[in-house]
Amino acid sequence: MKLTAHFSLEEFTASEAAARRGIDNSLPGALQSTAVQTCELMERIRAELAGQAGREIPIIVTSAYRSPALNKAIGSGSGSDHLRAMAVDFKAPAFGTPYDVTMALAPKVSELGIGQLIHEFGSWIHVSTRRPAKDVNRIITISNAGTVAGVHRV
Repeated sequence: MKLTAHFSLEEFTASEAAARRGIDNSLPGALQSTAVQTCELMERIRAELAGQAGREIPIIVTSAYRSPALNKAIGSGSGSDHLRAMAVDFKAPAFGTPYDVTMALAPKVSELGIGQLIHEFGSWIHVSTRRPAKDVNRIITISNAGTVAGVHRV
């Protein structure tokens, strides 16, 4: 089932960790409209990256919705936006590294409707539709060394 033109329910709920552990990661019906809004954000991100690159840029979703059981199993916190279908972790290798993608999106967070943008461990990009309580946490980098404001190489 398509949630938007380029994002399906299947990829929004896909999880190798859930499959390995036998955890049901089905999206509750009550969260479907939120998932659509989150995928609409991803469509805007995809279009922005394509516009900057001058060519189509596929997005590889590595994690989006997480059921409470999956979220707990992978050690994520109970405040995770993934639990509420409000966050996506992704890569866009046709555009560049996660650092390159995060740098390209950082000046556009308000325009695109990104609540929070995180460059995580140099390996993926996290976006959420929910804006954090403190603006200093809106664009951050997370690495083994800790969390810092802004986009940094790790």
